[in-house]
Amino acid sequence: MWLTDDQQDLWRAYLAMSGRLQAALNRQLQHDHGLSLADYDVLVALSERPDCRMGELGAYLNWEQSRVSHQLARMRARGLIERSGAVDDRRAAVVTLSESGRDALEAAAPAHAELVRSVVFDGMSRTQATALRQWAAAVLERLD
Repeated sequence: MWLTDDQQDLWRAYLAMSGRLQAALNRQLQHDHGLSLADYDVLVALSERPDCRMGELGAYLNWEQSRVSHQLARMRARGLIERSGAVDDRRAAVVTLSESGRDALEAAAPAHAELVRSVVFDGMSRTQATALRQWAAAVLERLD
């Protein structure tokens, strides 16, 4: 069964907004800090989860293991992260922020947050924010 016209309009608006928002965030991070949005996502995740195993990082980011591996290899080559064997299982890789990675995150975060705030939250009412939060939670629950 096809989407209704209203559903189709909303779905296309959501896809356009999501794509343009991702592109704007990526452009700003690249231009101002030489980071991709994927770099930033990993840096944030590792700042919140020190000494994170690769599998845990992939689950947190909802990324396939191959994407995590390739992204971490690029970031390691640039000195943003460090990889080591887990103390309890040398076959498992533990990933941590390097000092350079922490510095990059601290430099990028204020402008990134300001862009998110100005594009997403400025002009959004509390009622709209509550409705959007509830809608996103319901979609995520159905996906689980």
